[in-house]
Amino acid sequence: MNLSTSSHSSPSTRRGLRVAAAGAAALLALALGGCASGDPLNPAAPSDTGTAASETIVVGSQQYYSNEIIAEIYAQALEANGFTVKRTFNIGQRDAYLPALESGEVDLFPEYTGNLLQYYAPDTTARTTDDVYAALGDALPSGLRVLDQADATDQDSYVVTKSFADANSLVEIGDLATVTTPITLGGNSELATRPYGPEGLKSVYGVTVGFTPIEDSGGPLTQKALLDGTVQLVNIYSADPNIKANDLVTLTDPKGLFLASHVVPLAGPGVSDDAAAVINTVQGALTTADLVSMNAQSQNDELAAPVIATQWLDEKALF
Repeated sequence: MNLSTSSHSSPSTRRGLRVAAAGAAALLALALGGCASGDPLNPAAPSDTGTAASETIVVGSQQYYSNEIIAEIYAQALEANGFTVKRTFNIGQRDAYLPALESGEVDLFPEYTGNLLQYYAPDTTARTTDDVYAALGDALPSGLRVLDQADATDQDSYVVTKSFADANSLVEIGDLATVTTPITLGGNSELATRPYGPEGLKSVYGVTVGFTPIEDSGGPLTQKALLDGTVQLVNIYSADPNIKANDLVTLTDPKGLFLASHVVPLAGPGVSDDAAAVINTVQGALTTADLVSMNAQSQNDELAAPVIATQWLDEKALF
């Protein structure tokens, strides 16, 4: 399996000092203890897994800018706490990266609760935040676990232009059934077979659509096709700042076609309890507003993921 490894520039001087300090602390612990295996910043603390912080944790990301930003936050947070990290970003979609996690080639990955559950359990009846998170524990294959889910959500949604919504009195997804002109749905090619794709629209809401694949995860190409009228309905992640910037309308989903989908780290055996505690600290601070803001910095300000991640970690002052 070919996985591209992204090489990124160094963090800010302030974060670099923290990383250097963490590294020095780890070396001191090794010198004094001979074989320290606990928290590198607290040598007296035991490690529940016996995994040394010096072992490399491979952090992956989807081929999606927002997911890469979260992965970079995880990577920098681990480095700030003395862990060695390898970045394997832009792997692709779940069919590509989940086997890498299951095989141990990748150790840690930012995921989304609803979509991850539906991947492993397509017929799940869980829909709410708590039910979806609880169901994940039973659905994941042996060796994988989810860490804490964040308050932040970035889930699939169906979006139309304001003019199309106004012309057809559209508020919720089911209102599309009353539209008298043909509707073409645009989204990544895998949307064609997802439970919430064309078949889901038909079975849950009685809405019939055509489908056009647009391979940019709801990004500029998808939104251009919508604004140009090439398609009338698109699948865009809810934390995309350009939904508001382009005055688009997100249709409500009263029947739960889309599962609640919070940011959640998917971890393999290579993630020790000490490393998991670092990531859970990040999770506790990550909000939807943060995602929207960071996504705007990426898409509109054209800042690189490492820069955005460093700024967020500095602002939150978690470590």
